[in-house]
Amino acid sequence: MGSTNLSEYNAFFMPSTIPSSTLSSNPLTDRDMSQYRWFIVALLFIATTINYLDRQVISLLKPILAEEFSWTESDYAGIVMAFTAAYGLSTLLVGYIIDKIGTKLGYVGSILVWSLAAMVHALAGSTAGFMVARALLGIGEAGNFPASIKTVAEWFPKKERALAVGIFNSGANVGAVIAPAVVPAIALAAGWQAAFIATGALGFVWIVAWWLMYDVPTRHPRVSPAELAHIAEEPAMIGDASATDLGADTPTLGRYNIFGNRAIWGFMAGKLLTDPIWWFFLFWLPAYLSDVYHLDLKKLGAPLIIIYLAATVGSVGGGLLSSKLIQKGWHPTRARQYAMLLFAVCVVPVTAISQVNSMGVVIAILSLAVAAHQAWSANIFTVAADQFPKQVLSRVVGLGTMAGTLGGVVFPLLVGRLLDHYKQLGQLSEGYYQLFYIAGAAYLIAWALLYLFVFRHAKQTNIPG
Repeated sequence: MGSTNLSEYNAFFMPSTIPSSTLSSNPLTDRDMSQYRWFIVALLFIATTINYLDRQVISLLKPILAEEFSWTESDYAGIVMAFTAAYGLSTLLVGYIIDKIGTKLGYVGSILVWSLAAMVHALAGSTAGFMVARALLGIGEAGNFPASIKTVAEWFPKKERALAVGIFNSGANVGAVIAPAVVPAIALAAGWQAAFIATGALGFVWIVAWWLMYDVPTRHPRVSPAELAHIAEEPAMIGDASATDLGADTPTLGRYNIFGNRAIWGFMAGKLLTDPIWWFFLFWLPAYLSDVYHLDLKKLGAPLIIIYLAATVGSVGGGLLSSKLIQKGWHPTRARQYAMLLFAVCVVPVTAISQVNSMGVVIAILSLAVAAHQAWSANIFTVAADQFPKQVLSRVVGLGTMAGTLGGVVFPLLVGRLLDHYKQLGQLSEGYYQLFYIAGAAYLIAWALLYLFVFRHAKQTNIPG
């Protein structure tokens, strides 16, 4: 990218409210800097926690609901598919809307829809009713990650984004940890309908906090000039791609050619192959522990809490690892590349579960796998934030999420049919082992595609200092 284009980008992305003297001579010190951006991440973390708490309720109640509504594994897979199909088909439109109306209003609309949908589950009286409720939930939840990633791009310089994404993304795991601790207790005490109503109501509390406390950095009264300068020190640019790669309209972003950037194909491929594995871990691990180790609703909590706590550590640790490498002078793309290869390798041990007889060892292997997935997730989102300007980032994240949920629509069909087949043979555990083999290979294939479309094209020169 030539110097003329670079100056145009700097002028476009640098907030006009920041004096040029602040950006050049930087007379302000760290003592003058507010830290409000980390409070914003805390709000994103809480929203993501609620998101996954609402999403996880049905998997924990599956033993009760399957008995009450006579579900087969394929019936349950159809309910999961209704969620993922609605989620995936909505993400691009929702991302476009958030780009147009902004993160403050866009996030409110998203969580309003999904919170109402979560409560609507209590009214379901049939398998079809649950499918409708799950579809509505998917439409609402489709806005969570596009809004969150866009917010991170607005509030953080590139060197802090992976950590910020890792922190808010860990809410997915905290939600999955809280769910087995509280949902069975609510269901056993007040009925399964009460579990859906109680968890769905939490979103309305968050909406009030977000509306009162959020605005973009340049308009927020609690953000100091030093923090604004820190946020803007690495303006949101196109990363390592050239203007030729991105299309002639790129410098003005008048008609930004997302598909002209090869990075979109790597990002979409990575999500397509790995998101379905996470949803398998999320929606079928409770059933796996129940079917193979005969754990009832009261005993499922402890092992699931261990597994999803590990995922929380992985999300924050994965973001922290690449951020630390960048701070040590690594090029951002190089840091993401090697960190994500490590995470892909850490999922491979799930292929050995069929050879393990101890539930404790199985839980340890699954804990490593889900931790690695969340570390991977924190970084793949940041790859997108590195490669695209924030003005189109919600759409980019929407495309990636749509690709991930396309896999999430197809994969549950395979899961349901495979498990029903082996269940009829009296070998249900063998069906789960086949699925773990697929999970172990998916991340290495996804990393290879990311390398092909993104990593190998980047100029990965170390950053001085």
